[in-house]
Amino acid sequence: MTWGCEPECLTQSQVSEVAVLAWGVPRLRDLPWRRTRDPWAVLVSEVMLQQTQVARVVPKYLAFMEAFPTPAECAAAPLGDVLRSWQGLGYPRRARNLHAAATEVAARGTFPESLPDLLALPGVGQYTARAVLAFAFEADAAVVDTNIARVYARVAGRSLTAKEVQAAADLALPSGDGWAWNQCLMELGATLCRPGVPACDECPLQRECAWHGVGPDPAIGSSGVSRPQARFEGSERQARGRLMKALSNGAVRLTDAPDVMRHAAAPQLIDALCREGLVRLEGEWLLLP
Repeated sequence: MTWGCEPECLTQSQVSEVAVLAWGVPRLRDLPWRRTRDPWAVLVSEVMLQQTQVARVVPKYLAFMEAFPTPAECAAAPLGDVLRSWQGLGYPRRARNLHAAATEVAARGTFPESLPDLLALPGVGQYTARAVLAFAFEADAAVVDTNIARVYARVAGRSLTAKEVQAAADLALPSGDGWAWNQCLMELGATLCRPGVPACDECPLQRECAWHGVGPDPAIGSSGVSRPQARFEGSERQARGRLMKALSNGAVRLTDAPDVMRHAAAPQLIDALCREGLVRLEGEWLLLP
């Protein structure tokens, strides 16, 4: 495992693998998507978890999978029904893309099992495609989410580019243990090597880490590490969310929408939602598609 450094740093690779797995496997949280190898269920969970905390995702995931247990059933449903099930998670484009991906999978008749084919699905990027490979098909695919990217940058002791962090992840991946390795690294980043002050004394990678919580955090600005979100209160995102929530309960008259959204840019935001296919205008009424 290179952890973003030069080949001479590889001497501790096997020690690191054993340490991470020994620490992580007994501590993995019991999350519903960790109990399945169904690629559709894994895809749904990964899309939901983008920019959304685990505690908020769990009940929405369970309800969504009950409503749409297969890609075919999701594809057969109107997008509006999918958006209603998504309500409360935010970023409804994710639901639109998931519906489109389900439609493509249903048309294929089988779920894609290669990186290029997964990347061809609407809304599926490098992270999500690799996560499906690792967590559904248990392939040797290195996953880099924000928690894992933070671990790599801190252990390397410097900010990493997207190419560097993925290359380090690919080299560090132990053959045959992709599912457990990726899950354990995610858990490590979420619980110990967390943003702000990490719990370095408990970390199984203490010996390899070049940072140890001293000095400027190399994870800040490193590729793949999430940055603080823009202020939500009063934002366009909040205004869009207000309208989407209202529409999940029924049609909204176009002239009433600005009052629902409570934002000066309401007309422009409505136009954008319509262009994105998340809202449709029928006469004087706004509705979900």
